[in-house]
Amino acid sequence: MPKKIVPSHISPFEQIKHTDPDTGAEFWSSRDFYTVLGYDSYRNFEPVIKKAKLACLNSGHEVEDHFVDIHKMIEIGKGGQRPIEDVLMSRYACYLVIQNGDPQKKIVADGQTYFAVQTRIQEIQEAELEDERRLHLRDEIRLHNTQLADAAKNAGVVEPIDYAIFQNHGYMGLYNGLKMADIHQRKGLKPSQKILDHMGSAELAANYFRATQTEEKLRRDGVKGKDAANATHFAVGRKVRQTIQELGGTMPENLPVADSIKKLETKRAKQLPKPAAPEISPDSTDKSDKK
Repeated sequence: MPKKIVPSHISPFEQIKHTDPDTGAEFWSSRDFYTVLGYDSYRNFEPVIKKAKLACLNSGHEVEDHFVDIHKMIEIGKGGQRPIEDVLMSRYACYLVIQNGDPQKKIVADGQTYFAVQTRIQEIQEAELEDERRLHLRDEIRLHNTQLADAAKNAGVVEPIDYAIFQNHGYMGLYNGLKMADIHQRKGLKPSQKILDHMGSAELAANYFRATQTEEKLRRDGVKGKDAANATHFAVGRKVRQTIQELGGTMPENLPVADSIKKLETKRAKQLPKPAAPEISPDSTDKSDKK
């Protein structure tokens, strides 16, 4: 098989990058990495990986999300094979490895620049994606909160004070007993600020699921009475919380506060194309004054 020719201007780190065919996720093999960095043996490179994993842990990230330890078989001649250890690393993991590499090696300095730039680009792209998720979910919650209010009204939650109590039951189920005012206080929000406007996409998604599933259950089960409606909303909120816990997610009350979504909505409005002015025919005249 002819050797693959790679343009010289492409970074050696880009050349050894792999892409998962199913998810499209990028990753690098530590076995490829140590060779590119010029280490004479994998054994001498392993302490660098250990330091990088510790740095990952200390930065508040899950090590397993960025460093995946695997065993694979390699050919050793005459049809034989033997197992070796390898680590599949995310872009962030590579950045940490580079930061803990031998600074005397020029390739390490080049790698620091490459992964610093690429990591920043990825952060910007993820931030833009997060903004789009927040805008979409906030719009959906507005719609479904209206539908939820209608379902609650059909169940007997009519007065505004009763609906406020009904909403609090949903929050208490999802936020481990916290009411809306408690969530405001815990997250350092002003009473005038809407908590939904300061949620990230993960927290918005949890509340969106709470609202949609409560509405569906109220209608499906034909729930009647304020107490029964409150209990239903609480139970759904608690079930959503339980699911997050089982998946190893962060509890909603512990998620960070996001900037006001009003800023994103203003930005989106400015980016929307302005409607074109209506065309006026040169033969058109105002006949209102003609008799």
